[in-house]
Amino acid sequence: MLAVMKKELKSYFFSPIGYVVIGIFLLCFSVFFYLTVLSYGSVDLSTLYYYTALYGLIIIVPILTMRTFAEERKNGTEQLLLTSPTGMFKVVLGKLLSALLVIVITLLISFMFFFIVMYFGAPNIITTLVSMLGFVLLSLAALSFGVFASSLTENQVIAGVITVAFLIISLFIPDISSKLAGFSLMNYYTNFAQGVISIENIISLLLFSVVFISLTIIVMQRRKLVK
Repeated sequence: MLAVMKKELKSYFFSPIGYVVIGIFLLCFSVFFYLTVLSYGSVDLSTLYYYTALYGLIIIVPILTMRTFAEERKNGTEQLLLTSPTGMFKVVLGKLLSALLVIVITLLISFMFFFIVMYFGAPNIITTLVSMLGFVLLSLAALSFGVFASSLTENQVIAGVITVAFLIISLFIPDISSKLAGFSLMNYYTNFAQGVISIENIISLLLFSVVFISLTIIVMQRRKLVK
Protein backbone atom coordinates (compact mmCIF):
# COMPACT_ATOMS: atom_id res chain seq x y z
CA MET A 1 0.00 0.00 0.00
CA LEU A 2 2.84 2.40 0.85
CA ALA A 3 4.42 1.74 -2.54
CA VAL A 4 1.14 2.65 -4.27
CA MET A 5 0.80 5.80 -2.14
CA LYS A 6 4.36 6.82 -2.96
CA LYS A 7 3.78 6.29 -6.68
CA GLU A 8 0.53 8.28 -6.62
CA LEU A 9 2.03 11.14 -4.61
CA LYS A 10 4.87 11.37 -7.12
CA SER A 11 2.34 11.55 -9.93
CA TYR A 12 0.61 14.44 -8.14
CA PHE A 13 3.70 16.46 -7.29
CA PHE A 14 5.94 15.61 -10.26
CA SER A 15 3.18 17.06 -12.42
CA PRO A 16 1.13 20.26 -12.11
CA ILE A 17 -1.90 18.39 -10.69
CA GLY A 18 -0.94 18.53 -7.03
CA TYR A 19 0.07 22.18 -7.17
CA VAL A 20 -3.05 23.16 -9.14
CA VAL A 21 -5.26 21.37 -6.60
CA ILE A 22 -3.57 23.03 -3.63
CA GLY A 23 -3.66 26.40 -5.40
CA ILE A 24 -7.38 26.15 -6.21
CA PHE A 25 -8.16 24.92 -2.71
CA LEU A 26 -6.26 27.77 -1.06
CA LEU A 27 -7.99 30.22 -3.39
CA CYS A 28 -11.35 28.86 -2.19
CA PHE A 29 -10.22 29.20 1.41
CA SER A 30 -9.05 32.77 0.79
CA VAL A 31 -12.30 33.82 -0.89
CA PHE A 32 -14.48 32.34 1.85
CA PHE A 33 -12.15 33.70 4.54
CA TYR A 34 -12.87 37.17 3.20
CA LEU A 35 -16.61 36.55 2.73
CA THR A 36 -17.32 34.74 6.01
CA VAL A 37 -14.73 36.11 8.42
CA LEU A 38 -13.17 39.43 7.41
CA SER A 39 -16.36 40.98 6.00
CA TYR A 40 -18.22 40.36 9.26
CA GLY A 41 -15.30 41.02 11.60
CA SER A 42 -15.81 37.49 12.93
CA VAL A 43 -13.31 35.18 14.62
CA ASP A 44 -15.38 32.06 13.91
CA LEU A 45 -13.65 29.91 11.29
CA SER A 46 -16.28 27.16 11.20
CA THR A 47 -18.17 28.83 8.35
CA LEU A 48 -14.92 29.10 6.40
CA TYR A 49 -14.49 25.32 6.42
CA TYR A 50 -18.20 24.70 5.85
CA TYR A 51 -18.42 26.76 2.65
CA THR A 52 -15.06 25.53 1.37
CA ALA A 53 -16.32 21.97 1.87
CA LEU A 54 -19.63 22.82 0.25
CA TYR A 55 -18.20 24.35 -2.92
CA GLY A 56 -14.48 23.54 -2.97
CA LEU A 57 -14.77 19.75 -2.84
CA ILE A 58 -17.00 19.75 -5.93
CA ILE A 59 -14.01 21.09 -7.87
CA ILE A 60 -11.14 19.40 -6.06
CA VAL A 61 -12.38 15.82 -5.65
CA PRO A 62 -12.92 15.13 -9.40
CA ILE A 63 -9.49 16.56 -10.25
CA LEU A 64 -7.81 14.28 -7.72
CA THR A 65 -9.74 11.10 -8.48
CA MET A 66 -10.73 11.06 -12.15
CA ARG A 67 -7.31 9.75 -13.21
CA THR A 68 -6.78 7.14 -10.46
CA PHE A 69 -7.96 4.09 -12.44
CA ALA A 70 -9.18 5.62 -15.72
CA GLU A 71 -5.65 6.70 -16.63
CA GLU A 72 -4.24 3.25 -15.84
CA ARG A 73 -6.78 1.69 -18.19
CA LYS A 74 -6.21 4.22 -20.94
CA ASN A 75 -2.40 3.92 -20.76
CA GLY A 76 -2.53 0.11 -20.70
CA THR A 77 -0.93 -0.14 -17.26
CA GLU A 78 -4.08 -1.50 -15.63
CA GLN A 79 -2.89 -5.06 -16.30
CA LEU A 80 0.13 -4.42 -14.07
CA LEU A 81 -2.21 -3.46 -11.23
CA LEU A 82 -4.44 -6.47 -11.77
CA THR A 83 -1.53 -8.89 -11.73
CA SER A 84 0.41 -7.12 -8.99
CA PRO A 85 1.25 -9.16 -5.86
CA THR A 86 -0.15 -6.24 -3.91
CA GLY A 87 -3.79 -7.02 -3.14
CA MET A 88 -6.49 -4.93 -4.78
CA PHE A 89 -7.57 -3.65 -1.36
CA LYS A 90 -4.11 -2.14 -0.82
CA VAL A 91 -4.05 -0.70 -4.34
CA VAL A 92 -7.42 1.03 -3.93
CA LEU A 93 -6.61 2.23 -0.43
CA GLY A 94 -3.19 3.49 -1.52
CA LYS A 95 -4.68 5.56 -4.33
CA LEU A 96 -7.44 6.88 -2.07
CA LEU A 97 -5.16 7.85 0.81
CA SER A 98 -2.66 9.58 -1.48
CA ALA A 99 -5.47 11.82 -2.77
CA LEU A 100 -6.63 12.41 0.80
CA LEU A 101 -3.09 13.36 1.82
CA VAL A 102 -3.09 16.18 -0.75
CA ILE A 103 -6.23 17.57 0.90
CA VAL A 104 -4.72 17.14 4.39
CA ILE A 105 -1.63 19.09 3.31
CA THR A 106 -3.89 21.90 2.11
CA LEU A 107 -5.83 21.83 5.39
CA LEU A 108 -2.61 22.18 7.35
CA ILE A 109 -1.65 25.18 5.23
CA SER A 110 -5.14 26.64 5.78
CA PHE A 111 -4.42 26.73 9.51
CA MET A 112 -2.60 29.98 8.78
CA PHE A 113 -6.03 31.64 8.76
CA PHE A 114 -6.37 30.72 12.42
CA PHE A 115 -3.17 32.61 13.24
CA ILE A 116 -4.31 35.58 11.14
CA VAL A 117 -7.57 35.77 13.11
CA MET A 118 -5.63 35.57 16.38
CA TYR A 119 -4.39 39.11 15.71
CA PHE A 120 -7.97 40.38 15.85
CA GLY A 121 -9.54 38.20 18.53
CA ALA A 122 -9.61 34.81 20.19
CA PRO A 123 -10.84 32.13 17.76
CA ASN A 124 -12.03 28.87 19.26
CA ILE A 125 -9.34 26.32 18.45
CA ILE A 126 -11.56 23.36 19.42
CA THR A 127 -14.25 24.39 16.94
CA THR A 128 -11.60 24.88 14.26
CA LEU A 129 -9.99 21.49 14.85
CA VAL A 130 -13.37 19.72 14.92
CA SER A 131 -14.29 21.44 11.64
CA MET A 132 -11.02 20.22 10.14
CA LEU A 133 -11.62 16.68 11.40
CA GLY A 134 -15.05 16.66 9.79
CA PHE A 135 -13.51 18.09 6.61
CA VAL A 136 -11.07 15.17 6.42
CA LEU A 137 -13.83 12.58 6.93
CA LEU A 138 -16.08 14.34 4.40
CA SER A 139 -13.21 14.46 1.90
CA LEU A 140 -12.53 10.75 2.41
CA ALA A 141 -16.15 9.92 1.64
CA ALA A 142 -16.24 12.13 -1.46
CA LEU A 143 -12.89 10.79 -2.69
CA SER A 144 -14.07 7.19 -2.25
CA PHE A 145 -16.94 7.87 -4.65
CA GLY A 146 -14.58 9.62 -7.08
CA VAL A 147 -12.21 6.64 -7.11
CA PHE A 148 -15.19 4.34 -7.69
CA ALA A 149 -16.32 6.49 -10.63
CA SER A 150 -12.80 6.33 -12.09
CA SER A 151 -12.84 2.52 -11.89
CA LEU A 152 -15.90 2.40 -14.15
CA THR A 153 -14.39 4.01 -17.25
CA GLU A 154 -11.15 4.69 -19.09
CA ASN A 155 -12.24 8.25 -19.85
CA GLN A 156 -11.05 10.65 -17.16
CA VAL A 157 -13.52 13.34 -18.20
CA ILE A 158 -16.47 10.97 -17.83
CA ALA A 159 -15.20 9.89 -14.40
CA GLY A 160 -14.89 13.54 -13.39
CA VAL A 161 -18.37 14.39 -14.67
CA ILE A 162 -19.91 11.46 -12.78
CA THR A 163 -18.23 12.60 -9.58
CA VAL A 164 -19.27 16.25 -10.01
CA ALA A 165 -22.83 15.19 -10.81
CA PHE A 166 -23.05 13.02 -7.71
CA LEU A 167 -21.65 15.71 -5.41
CA ILE A 168 -24.03 18.35 -6.77
CA ILE A 169 -27.08 16.08 -6.76
CA SER A 170 -26.28 14.95 -3.21
CA LEU A 171 -26.74 18.55 -2.04
CA PHE A 172 -30.36 18.52 -3.20
CA ILE A 173 -31.24 14.92 -2.34
CA PRO A 174 -32.79 15.80 1.08
CA ASP A 175 -35.17 18.19 -0.70
CA ILE A 176 -36.14 15.50 -3.18
CA SER A 177 -36.72 12.64 -0.74
CA SER A 178 -36.01 12.25 2.95
CA LYS A 179 -35.42 8.53 2.35
CA LEU A 180 -32.34 9.38 0.28
CA ALA A 181 -30.91 11.88 2.77
CA GLY A 182 -28.21 9.37 3.66
CA PHE A 183 -26.51 10.15 0.34
CA SER A 184 -26.18 13.84 1.22
CA LEU A 185 -22.64 14.04 2.58
CA MET A 186 -22.97 17.65 3.72
CA ASN A 187 -25.71 16.59 6.15
CA TYR A 188 -23.08 14.64 8.05
CA TYR A 189 -20.72 17.61 8.12
CA THR A 190 -23.08 20.18 9.65
CA ASN A 191 -22.40 19.18 13.26
CA PHE A 192 -18.64 19.25 12.72
CA ALA A 193 -18.90 22.78 11.33
CA GLN A 194 -20.57 23.78 14.60
CA GLY A 195 -17.75 22.28 16.64
CA VAL A 196 -19.74 19.21 17.66
CA ILE A 197 -18.29 15.71 17.25
CA SER A 198 -21.08 13.29 16.45
CA ILE A 199 -20.22 9.58 16.62
CA GLU A 200 -23.19 8.88 14.36
CA ASN A 201 -21.85 11.25 11.69
CA ILE A 202 -18.33 9.82 11.97
CA ILE A 203 -19.65 6.28 11.52
CA SER A 204 -21.90 7.36 8.62
CA LEU A 205 -19.04 9.03 6.71
CA LEU A 206 -16.71 6.09 7.34
CA LEU A 207 -19.42 3.61 6.33
CA PHE A 208 -20.05 5.57 3.13
CA SER A 209 -16.33 5.41 2.38
CA VAL A 210 -16.15 1.68 3.10
CA VAL A 211 -19.11 0.99 0.80
CA PHE A 212 -17.53 2.72 -2.20
CA ILE A 213 -14.06 1.35 -1.47
CA SER A 214 -15.66 -2.11 -1.51
CA LEU A 215 -17.52 -1.38 -4.74
CA THR A 216 -14.29 -0.21 -6.37
CA ILE A 217 -12.52 -3.41 -5.31
CA ILE A 218 -15.39 -5.48 -6.71
CA VAL A 219 -15.24 -3.63 -10.05
CA MET A 220 -11.48 -4.12 -10.30
CA GLN A 221 -11.67 -7.78 -9.27
CA ARG A 222 -14.29 -8.41 -11.95
CA ARG A 223 -11.98 -6.81 -14.52
CA LYS A 224 -9.20 -9.07 -13.30
CA LEU A 225 -11.39 -12.11 -13.95
CA VAL A 226 -12.31 -10.84 -17.40
CA LYS A 227 -8.66 -10.23 -18.24
